[in-house]
Amino acid sequence: MSDNTKDLNALSARAAYQLADVVKTVPQFESITPRWLCRLMEFKPLKTGVFRLNKVTEGHTPLDMLCNRTGNDNIPEGFVDYVTKPREYILDSISTIININTRVSDIYNHPYDQIHEQIRLAVESIHERQESQFINDEDYGLLHNVADSQRLKARGGFPTPDDLDELITKVWKEPSFFLAHPKAIAAFGRECTKRGVPPVTVTLFGSPFISWRGIPLIPTDKLFVDGQRNPGNGKGKTNILLVRTGEKKQGVIGLYQTGLQGEQSNGLSVRFMGIDNKGIGIYLLSLYCSAAVLADDALAVLEDVEIGNYYDNE
Repeated sequence: MSDNTKDLNALSARAAYQLADVVKTVPQFESITPRWLCRLMEFKPLKTGVFRLNKVTEGHTPLDMLCNRTGNDNIPEGFVDYVTKPREYILDSISTIININTRVSDIYNHPYDQIHEQIRLAVESIHERQESQFINDEDYGLLHNVADSQRLKARGGFPTPDDLDELITKVWKEPSFFLAHPKAIAAFGRECTKRGVPPVTVTLFGSPFISWRGIPLIPTDKLFVDGQRNPGNGKGKTNILLVRTGEKKQGVIGLYQTGLQGEQSNGLSVRFMGIDNKGIGIYLLSLYCSAAVLADDALAVLEDVEIGNYYDNE
C-alpha cells in the first residue's frame, strides 16, 4: 500500500489500514463452467450400480400387421424378440481425497469455513471431470458411442447451416440440443452471418444461446479442439454433437448411484475418514456415474469441424 503522508502531521493510510475491515471473497476457481450438459441431461438413479439396456431385435416393423377392411384373411401371428446379450453399464467412480490441517481450520475459519470451501472446490472439480467423462470416456462417453451410421463429416471443413441440417436428419425424433465447443459455435455463427441467415437466440436457465431450427447450441469446453480445452490460436478441429435426451424418448440418459453413505447430491458422497497423528483431517469424495445411449438415433456427430473461418463482411 502506497503512503503519501510522510510530510503530513496525520495518521498514515498504512497505519489506519491495520484497523480496517477487509471484504473478502470465497476462493474463485476459473476452471468452473456452467456444465450445461449435466443440467440438460435426464438422470436415472440406480440401486445396484449396474444398468442393463434391453433392446428389441430390430427390423423394418416389430410385427407383421393386417390392414384390411374386407375379406377373411388370417391375422398374422408372431412376437417381438429381444436381444439376448444386452449391454450392461457399470457405474464409473471419480474420487479424490482432501487433506485439511485441523490447526488451520480451527484458527483461520472466519468468515469462511475452511473445510466447507475445500470440499466445495473439490466437488466442483469432480463435477467438471464428470461432464468431461460423459463426452470423452472411451467406454460410455458420447463421442465413443455414436453409431457409424450417425457420423457425418463437415462438407467444407467449417460448420455451415447445411451441415447442421444434415445432422438433424440423423436425430430427427425430438432432438434436444447441439453440443459444441464455444469456438465451434462462433465459427457456425460466422457462417450464418456470411449467408445472411443469423441464428435466432433462445433463453435457457436465464442465459442466452444461439439456436438452429429451434434447437439450441450448447457450449462446452469438454469437446476439445485438437485435444485442448482452450486452444491458444484461432485454428483447429473439433466435433459437434446433436443429442436427444430422456428415457421416454429413447434418448441419452445419465446414470448415478443412489442411497450412498454421506450422500451430498446425485451419486456424490463425502465421507470423513478421520484425523491422523499429525492433525490432518481426511475427507474422501466419490462420485458414481455413467451415461447410456438408449437408441442409436438419439445421438449424431459432425466430425472434423474447423474453427478458423473469418471473413471481412462489407
